[in-house]
Amino acid sequence: MLPTENRLRRREDFATAVRRGRRAGRPTLVVHLRSGATDPHAPGESAPPTRAGFVVSKAVGGAVVRNRVKRRLRHLMRERLAVLPPGSLVVVRALPDAGDADHAQLARDLDAALQRLLGGGAR
Repeated sequence: MLPTENRLRRREDFATAVRRGRRAGRPTLVVHLRSGATDPHAPGESAPPTRAGFVVSKAVGGAVVRNRVKRRLRHLMRERLAVLPPGSLVVVRALPDAGDADHAQLARDLDAALQRLLGGGAR
């Protein structure tokens, strides 16, 4: 589970990350990253925390499958928060193939997408 301060909850924050951030797609997911975005709602913090949110639609599968994908993605993202710049907004959107993917495949795709966004990898 992600700590409370690292959860992306507001619709406006999701929209900011998706519309103004960079995007990297993989077979099972798409990652949107808005680097170093300041949080206008934070009470004067010098380094706002990185926040992540997840979008898992019904195209991924039924409720059980969607919740399993969300749990896996939350667990994977929690381990990777330290490599992201402070104040970043991250939205991970699961694609229909994520419902059939195992934990290792989701981890590989998430790592590849983040590496591309942070390291400027080849398209």
